[in-house]
Amino acid sequence: MKTKKTNKPLVPALRFPEFKEDGEWEEKRLEKLCFKISDGIHSTPKYDDSGEYYFVNGNNLVNGIIVINESTKKVSKEEFEKHKRELGGNTILLSINGTIGNLSEYSGEKVVLGKSACYINVNEDKVEKKFILYCLKTEVVRKYFYAELTGSTIKNLSLKTIKNTTIKLPSPKEQQKIADCLYSLDQLMGVHEARLERLQNHKKGLMQQLFPQEGEKVPRLRFPEFKGDGEWERKTLDECLQQKPEYGMNAPAVPYSASLPTYLRITDISEDGHYLSDKKVSVDKEVTEENYLQDGDIVLARTGASVGKSYKYRPKDGKLVFAGFLIRVRPDKTKLNSELLFQYLATGQYWKWVGFTSMRSGQPGINGKEYSSMPLSLPPTLAEQQKIANCLSSLDTLIAAEAQKIGALGKHKKGLMQQLFPEINR
Repeated sequence: MKTKKTNKPLVPALRFPEFKEDGEWEEKRLEKLCFKISDGIHSTPKYDDSGEYYFVNGNNLVNGIIVINESTKKVSKEEFEKHKRELGGNTILLSINGTIGNLSEYSGEKVVLGKSACYINVNEDKVEKKFILYCLKTEVVRKYFYAELTGSTIKNLSLKTIKNTTIKLPSPKEQQKIADCLYSLDQLMGVHEARLERLQNHKKGLMQQLFPQEGEKVPRLRFPEFKGDGEWERKTLDECLQQKPEYGMNAPAVPYSASLPTYLRITDISEDGHYLSDKKVSVDKEVTEENYLQDGDIVLARTGASVGKSYKYRPKDGKLVFAGFLIRVRPDKTKLNSELLFQYLATGQYWKWVGFTSMRSGQPGINGKEYSSMPLSLPPTLAEQQKIANCLSSLDTLIAAEAQKIGALGKHKKGLMQQLFPEINR
């Protein structure tokens, strides 16, 4: 890993006060700071469902940990002994194939390491392990890794490239201070990520209780004031709409311009049904007010891998015209609460219906007529619809707030890392 030499001192833009007089950092190749850098086994081990060891690869390294789940293959102790690598408390694991660059500390997991991961045994007499971990996450190192990838279809990160990675080093005390600072941010992000997961799981479980399950006529959980209101009513979506489903505008997107209508495409809708405004585009067509989405309108993806994805228009998103691969439905406010419908479109029942209805030869899809026929089970009163919608949307607000905090912390950490480590060109 070569750097361009200039007269600029090798120091970071941001430095803790107690180290400001410590002078320049030094450079070393990663190989010189480690006992060993090597990869996992290149053969397939013999799997054993009753084994106590797991076969893991680069795709098992996620968010700093080794992720082991039901699909992770097991091997016996004998197979582990045959293929074991020198993993210990000083080991960092790095994905070198497919999901390039994912990192994890080794924490004593019983694993056999596959060839798409490498292990880095840090010499902790020379450098702090966590400091190396954060060095390998810097933009400088990531750019170097991606510039040196080999392979045409499947990209690989070679051991030679990893060994030649330039690591910039301050004193051991400054290394520790930087590592502790970034680790504390990771811990805080972990708290919010765990809270976000709990909220998402809580909502998922609540939705299963608040909507009747297949074959049931009332939900398993009902707000007290509605317990005597009787069975829910079975309807089709078209019975609850103000007008027939409408297809969007058949026109290409153009670069965003304030003088043109803003265009909503499938790719502008997040997985949880929100508008992604960071890459907004326009459409160069004459439009009428009827082409714009109105408060309460819901659009549904009609084709491709995203079929079934939904978005509920919110006035805060600005005026939007929707594209041709989307279908607009406009609930009749006297029959169907728009937010309740939007929440239903996230249930397992809905996605089961999407999977069944969209099965066609070739590309999957659901047209306007098919969406019209979608079955719905609705409370007998709008008041109960509103209560359920309010409950679930309030959870959405909490979920969005946690996601926003995680995003803000991630940006803060990224900016901090750019300043705590020297630039590549010097």
